[in-house]
Amino acid sequence: MLKTHACGLLRLRNVGEYVTLAGWVHRRRDHGGVIFLDLRDREGIAQVVIDSATAPEAHKAASEVRAEYVIQIKGTVERRPKGLENPNLPTGDIEVHADEVKVLSASKTPPFQINEDVQVDEALRLRYRYLDLRRQKMQQNMGLRHRSIMLMRKFLDEHGFWEIETPILIKSTPEGARDFVVPSRLHPGKFYALPQSPQQLKQLLMVAGYEKYFQIARCFRDEDLRADRQPEFTQLDLEMSFVEPEDVQDLIEELLIEQVEKLTGKTIWKRPFPKISYAEAMAKYGSDKPDLRFGLEFVDFTEALAGSSFRVFSGAIAAGGQVKGINVPGAANFSRKKLDELTDYVKQYGAKGLVWIARQAGRNDDGSPKIRSTVSKHLSAEEISRLFDLADVREGDLLLIVADSPEVVAQALGNLRLKLGQDLELMDDDVMALAWIVDFPLLEWSEEENRWKAMHHPFTSAIDADWDKLETDPGSVRAKAYDVVCNGTEIGGGSIRIHRPDLQSRMFRALGISEEEAKSQFGHMLEAFTYGVPPHGGIALGIDRWIAMLASERSIREVIAFPKTAQGVDLMVQAPSPITDQQLKELHLKIVD
Repeated sequence: MLKTHACGLLRLRNVGEYVTLAGWVHRRRDHGGVIFLDLRDREGIAQVVIDSATAPEAHKAASEVRAEYVIQIKGTVERRPKGLENPNLPTGDIEVHADEVKVLSASKTPPFQINEDVQVDEALRLRYRYLDLRRQKMQQNMGLRHRSIMLMRKFLDEHGFWEIETPILIKSTPEGARDFVVPSRLHPGKFYALPQSPQQLKQLLMVAGYEKYFQIARCFRDEDLRADRQPEFTQLDLEMSFVEPEDVQDLIEELLIEQVEKLTGKTIWKRPFPKISYAEAMAKYGSDKPDLRFGLEFVDFTEALAGSSFRVFSGAIAAGGQVKGINVPGAANFSRKKLDELTDYVKQYGAKGLVWIARQAGRNDDGSPKIRSTVSKHLSAEEISRLFDLADVREGDLLLIVADSPEVVAQALGNLRLKLGQDLELMDDDVMALAWIVDFPLLEWSEEENRWKAMHHPFTSAIDADWDKLETDPGSVRAKAYDVVCNGTEIGGGSIRIHRPDLQSRMFRALGISEEEAKSQFGHMLEAFTYGVPPHGGIALGIDRWIAMLASERSIREVIAFPKTAQGVDLMVQAPSPITDQQLKELHLKIVD
């Protein structure tokens, strides 16, 4: 090899050794007769000293190099002079005195600084991703991703799982998001689909008797993007036979705890992970993926205000809505400008406004609490006292209230809670607040399609006691489904699957899928289920989201080597792009404006 050691792994134990290093010039400092180079490779940085008095040819060569040149040096590892050690570098106790410098590759001036952690426009970073990936932070993220996946493989192997690959070219079936489709050249007019997940295939592996399967699976969904979504993503996919929900949950808890403990210095909020029902999560946080690192839980005032003379409250309740609020401790001194900002914020989520009541120090002559509020004349002293009692509002606290439909209240108040958590710095990135959300509805009503849809996917089993209500009261049927959430993000979801063909057929009927359509789309599954199927269940963990959590990154693009933009564009290779007329002809396709 062109190197005997990695730059970043040299230590005092190497003093006296003659080494060959190769890497990128991270920084160059010319002190006249002596040139100092910081030489960087994947493992880190080593300081190289080239003295013109002892190595004139090496000094001449070093005079020509610039940042990001790729060079090879040969020299002796020596201890740095006393007092000149660098405690910020793992290699800070040593330096290499070079007697030979060879340029392996020159570099143009990069479009942005690689050797400094500076803010760079993301579009520019993605355009030159191969340079962005050289940056220390990105290499740390990629290293973390590698170690996390290797730990997953080792953990699951030790628990008896087999890693089995499933096809990338499969059949398009209606499972939720829109499929990416691939035209077949050999079968004109027919198409493959890229898998949204290996859901059906991993269930068929259970039919085949493999009992414990996993895969680091590539998945594809043609859907609108945001910070935690990409058109192609990676998930830890696993399935187990003869299990109940607790078996899957216990396994995943053990895996995630190991990941946090071995890969980070972060703290796990609670062990075992709390289990919160979907109904409770929506009632307290307005979200099925609540951030549990801080409080500010919703307080329901609907019943207490049913007879209020304030029409904003009573009108919303009469229309079937809710009145809920958040008590923000110590925030009574928020300025009017800040309160107006919060009011405008909830309006983004459909709320008509935000009622705020700040409790001040002391009491009025009649014994009622002193308050500051624009609605004080609309609420009686008794109503305000009742609100304060229900929400445990104390002197110096601020009560924020939204009155609207349940959906708007959940959206507006839920997002307001998260904003307050950020503004008040209540979210500690060193805490991993992991929890299970359970007892999801099996189905949800689609106004757009005027039919019931599977909340997770059509192979999710109902809770045993709820099957009898599938035809008569489908909205009340609960699923044997479970999501694992962390710090306000869903990082995985799974369920116990339907393993009986009669129950699967009932599920299809509840979803408005005819017998003919079910046979056309899922005939392979229905037939397989007639040959003896073990009860089974599993889960999929979003690896990109999980690594972002471990790395304290806000966007999954920071932990993916070559991600796409929010518009699904690869700026580096300029994809998607047109194909030639000859390719279209071979595929029997025509572009229609």
